[in-house]
Amino acid sequence: DASVVDAKTGTVVHTLPLDGRPEFAVGDGNGLVYLNLKDKSEVVRIDAHKLSIDARWSLAPCKSPTGISMDIQRRRLFVGCANRLMAIVNTGQGRVIATVPIGSGCDATAFDPQGGLAFSSNGDGTLTVVRENGPDRFVVVENVATKIGARTMALDSQRQRIYLATAAF
Repeated sequence: DASVVDAKTGTVVHTLPLDGRPEFAVGDGNGLVYLNLKDKSEVVRIDAHKLSIDARWSLAPCKSPTGISMDIQRRRLFVGCANRLMAIVNTGQGRVIATVPIGSGCDATAFDPQGGLAFSSNGDGTLTVVRENGPDRFVVVENVATKIGARTMALDSQRQRIYLATAAF
């Protein structure tokens, strides 16, 4: 389920059945929320104004999605998946327009609007960097070595820094 919480009171005002196992969500700033369903390999679009699910899209060939981030200006989702793919989704058309290879064990994705880059943090000790090379053409720029298990990520786009957390294994 996805619950809508009143930010002022902290109370649940509505609950939406998802028919799947939610993993992560991202909002577009205009009332639409995109949420991964890990067991269905789908993205669900929630209209926060109407408190309803208004679309479901397959992520094929992407399987078991985890991280999701968004280029709000170009209306693109970047979805990291367990089968070592990042799916790029056009939210206007509701379909996967490209996939690129990423490392294994993806947990998070991030999009930096300043640099126009998408990132996938991978448990195998890599950070995959992706760039759009033309309309709906995406390429892997680099796989940066990190630490094994560094899959939890935060992006500070103002300082142009990515933070990854892991433990010593």
